Amino acid sequence: MLEIPESLTIAEQLNKTVMGKRIAEVETEHTKHGFAWYTGDAQEYQKIMVGKTLGKAIGIGHQVEMDLGDYRFVAGDGANLRFFQADEKLPARYQMRITFEDGTSLICSVQMYGAMFLFRPEDYDNYYYWVAKEKPMPNTETFDYQYFKSIVENSPGNLSIKAFLATEQRIPGVGNGVLQDILLESGLHPKKKIGGLREADWKRVYEALTGVLQKMTDEGGRDTEKTLFGEQGGYQTKLSKKTVGKPCPYCGNLIQKSTYLGGTIYFCPECQVL
Repeated sequence: MLEIPESLTIAEQLNKTVMGKRIAEVETEHTKHGFAWYTGDAQEYQKIMVGKTLGKAIGIGHQVEMDLGDYRFVAGDGANLRFFQADEKLPARYQMRITFEDGTSLICSVQMYGAMFLFRPEDYDNYYYWVAKEKPMPNTETFDYQYFKSIVENSPGNLSIKAFLATEQRIPGVGNGVLQDILLESGLHPKKKIGGLREADWKRVYEALTGVLQKMTDEGGRDTEKTLFGEQGGYQTKLSKKTVGKPCPYCGNLIQKSTYLGGTIYFCPECQVL
């Protein structure tokens, strides 16, 4: 799933690969999917997008936004973007295809659920899009410790640290995937209630949040996710489905997993005591 490291990585790859290319053909609903979402009539995408030049892409939280002049195209969380050269065989199943005049294509495919939205910004009222656009992302100038503490102060103390970081769009683009390594670096169990945290704990969380996300981004996303070219990201996750049952890199205890708040959590029983 797209989280901050992947949306930023894929946006950068789009800008180096397809920015400035003119769209020749668009196909939507190639493979029917009950949880693939579009704005309005998906069959109208072809008429709107063909002939437009793809502008700059940006990563905003769980989404990748592409500039199409008076329109924006957004691939949301769960929509997987892949680039194909003109001579490459396209996959049999996908939800959307954007083909450029040079024959190269962007393919958007959905597994569980995913959004492929096309809209004029002045007419669009999607909450998740606008909150991601308006709130500062970690490792930007405005996401300093004081801003982070303002989020803390406006959150109920009975929240777990997982719920604080990954729900209610408090920090768009931080989800269940990236928070695992953030909490390991913070020394906090995902179920730990935030009301019991001290100032020193919050400073540790802030440093882990910004530091881990920066490292994940610098290394091209996590090794549990794919880039625009279908390759694994370069960041080696410490806590993920790839490391469960293996020794913790800090203490050697075996990494455990559990289900919590609708998702799987991974933790070290020694470094993250509940």
